[in-house]
Amino acid sequence: MSKEDLEVLSKKIEEGEKRKRKQKMKENSEKWNKKGKAFSSDFKKFITRGNVLDLAVGVIVGGAFTAIINSLSNNILKPIINWILAAILGENSLSEVYTFLTRVNLEDGSPDLAQSIYIDWGTLINAIINFLLIAFTLFMIVRIITNVRKHIDEKLREDEIEKAAKEAEEKAKADSEKAAQEAAAKEKADAEAKAAADMLAERENRFYANVEEQAKLLRDIKELLEKK
Repeated sequence: MSKEDLEVLSKKIEEGEKRKRKQKMKENSEKWNKKGKAFSSDFKKFITRGNVLDLAVGVIVGGAFTAIINSLSNNILKPIINWILAAILGENSLSEVYTFLTRVNLEDGSPDLAQSIYIDWGTLINAIINFLLIAFTLFMIVRIITNVRKHIDEKLREDEIEKAAKEAEEKAKADSEKAAQEAAAKEKADAEAKAAADMLAERENRFYANVEEQAKLLRDIKELLEKK
C-alpha cells in the first residue's frame, strides 16, 4: 500500500471518528434536553397543582385575617374587657390579672414576676378571646362562602335545567318537523306509486284492448277468406 493510500485511509478513519463524536455529542445533547424538559414539566405540574395553590392562598389569606383579628382583639375588645375588669377587680389590664402562689416583691413593693410563681389569668383570657375571635371569623367566612356557593350552584342548576328544557324543546320541534317531512315524503311516494300503478294499469288495458281488436280483425279477415 502506497503512502498516498495510507494518507487517504487515515483521513477516512479520522473523518469517521469525527462523525462518531458528533453523533455522540448530539445524542447526549438530546438526552439532556429531554431530561430538562421532563424536569420543567414536572416542576410546572407541581407548582400548578390545586392543593399547592390552595395552600398558598390559604397561608396568605390566613396571615391577613390574623392581622385583622389581632387588631380587633388588641384595639377594640381588650380595652373594653380591661375596662370591665378594672371596674370589677380594680386592675388596669389583662396583664395584671395574676394569682400569686409565691410572691416576691421589689423594693417599691411591686411584684417581681421573674422571681415569683403565679398564674397568669390575663394570658389565658387573651388566648381564649383570640380563639373565639378566630373561630367566629372563620365561621362567618365559611358561612358566607357556603351561601355564595349555594347561590351559584342554584343559579348553575337553574341554567342547566333551562338549557336542558330548551334542548328538549328544540329536539321535540326537530323531531316533529322530521316526522312531518317523513309523512309528506311518504304521502308523495304513495301518490307517485299510485300514479305509476294507474298508468301501468291503463297501459295494460290499452294493450289488451289492442290485442282484442287485432284478434277480432284477424277473425274477420279469416271469415272473409273462407267466404271467398
